[in-house]
Amino acid sequence: MHCWDPRIETMQKDDLERLQYRLLKTLVYRLYSFSDFYHRRMKEAGVHPDDIRTLSDIRLLPFMYKHDLRDNYPDRLFCAPHDELVRYHVSSGTTGKPTVVGYTRRDLDLWTTSLARALTSCGLGRGDVIQVSYGYGLFTGGLGLHYGAERIGAAVLPTSVGNTERQIELMQDLKATAIACTPSYLIHIGEAAERMGISIKNDTDLRSAIIGAEPWSESMRTRIYETMGVRAYNIYGTSEISGPMFSECTAQQGIHIWGDIAYPEIIDPVTGEVLEPGESGELVMTVLQKEALPMIRYRIGDITRIDDEACACGRTHPRIQRITGRVDDMLIIRGINVFPSAVEHALLGIPELAGHFIIEVDRKGSLDDMIVRVEVAPEAFSDRINDLINIKKKVEHTLKSALNVAVVVELAEPGSLPRFEGKAKRVIDRRVI
Repeated sequence: MHCWDPRIETMQKDDLERLQYRLLKTLVYRLYSFSDFYHRRMKEAGVHPDDIRTLSDIRLLPFMYKHDLRDNYPDRLFCAPHDELVRYHVSSGTTGKPTVVGYTRRDLDLWTTSLARALTSCGLGRGDVIQVSYGYGLFTGGLGLHYGAERIGAAVLPTSVGNTERQIELMQDLKATAIACTPSYLIHIGEAAERMGISIKNDTDLRSAIIGAEPWSESMRTRIYETMGVRAYNIYGTSEISGPMFSECTAQQGIHIWGDIAYPEIIDPVTGEVLEPGESGELVMTVLQKEALPMIRYRIGDITRIDDEACACGRTHPRIQRITGRVDDMLIIRGINVFPSAVEHALLGIPELAGHFIIEVDRKGSLDDMIVRVEVAPEAFSDRINDLINIKKKVEHTLKSALNVAVVVELAEPGSLPRFEGKAKRVIDRRVI
């Protein structure tokens, strides 16, 4: 086993919990003293920092929700002075106001350290060439992996997304040994390479893939290895907690959550009760050392379970298992979070449409394909084909602007889509992950 920081990564469980308690206690005191938001929340919950006497007392603290970030847009939850901020990342805002995350220099260093541990645990290091095919810019994936890869001494090939044939050429020419991207894009690269007459397995040096940002399965891991000769490792994170931060190791028995950086809990999504290791529920995360935008008991919404036994690799930090679902109705389309409510909001702003729609999601080849079937309002329906084409273009443009992902629109005649009694079933997801 090769660790980036063996002292931390193999720390005995009791020592790790003592460290977590000290970090939590410091965090709670700091926020109670200097954050109006957390001070008010703790007062409302009837908890004082002095009540946190053990690590398990974290369950006395109130939860934080995504709407808290939106309600305080853009930066009213920030706890660091503005002149100490060195970067912002912003979500796509598919459900309304986007969320803004700020970083101090130390926040970036902590994020990079987390990814240095993750990449090292996947067997990467000096001498590797890591092709980063996540998006750069406001999305956290590209820059997060970029700095993590540089930290471990690897060379970075910052290809971002798109221009696939050029990516394959560079992969060959610069002898990339690893790639970081979404799983669907990795398979798309493999299929594109075949069309170019190139075998990823035989004609490139690619041997590892750090993939995430959308659901994928063990069967997909097997397919990637058998067709491309690439070992795929799952990576996890959300923009609110910094970005991608945690990954599997070479033992591939779950995603290591570095306990000195974050404290994970699993709760019953209905009651909020903390569940025991091994029980499946909603993931809640407290980021123990964050400065600019601290997160205490942030309800992420992903469904998973915790395994707190030591890993076969020798690392002692807890692991979460594959994400099996969401507590809300969010879809992930080509790495982008899409909420049906955001689709509805966008469609309601188009006067030529009635209020009825269906979202159909398939996986064609390796990529997600989303179709929105929407009913035209009777007064706008026409037998002139050009009128309908113009409405279709308008709807596709509106949805792309609202969702940040291109979707196909099919117009339906007035009265042709199903009506629902009770809760409408707007989504038909036929993907087999």
